[in-house]
Amino acid sequence: MKIPTKYLGDVVIEKEQIIQFQSGIPGFVEEKEFVLLNIPGNPVFQFLQSVKSETLAFVVTNPYQFYSEYTFELDDSTIEALEIHSEEDVLIASIVTLKAPFESSTINLKAPVLINQRKMLGKQYILNTDKYESKASIKPTTAGKGV
Repeated sequence: MKIPTKYLGDVVIEKEQIIQFQSGIPGFVEEKEFVLLNIPGNPVFQFLQSVKSETLAFVVTNPYQFYSEYTFELDDSTIEALEIHSEEDVLIASIVTLKAPFESSTINLKAPVLINQRKMLGKQYILNTDKYESKASIKPTTAGKGV
């Protein structure tokens, strides 16, 4: 199927690539279907693009590329909702807010996007801790806030 995207124009995707966000994403609860799209020439970042709304796309990245000590526990209801059976099922992404210059960009460690890659189920999971910030520096000096 062909979808219009915010940054890449029309893109052909397979139905199997669609990630179902049963509760949407906070602030966009009506948006339930997204796809991860690679950015040509950029292996660090991807677009989390709405399948239904061309203008809704988030820049995301693997937070461990910037914060290797990043860690958190999932609650049982999230594990159940995403049908997670092992850590290998889960892809963790963080939403990036790009700024100029790039070094002032931020990464949301407080609310990671969790994707069960086997079941193609997703959820933005808000951490119940002050250890991580929603606007953490893209150029970390420590593993978390106040560490």
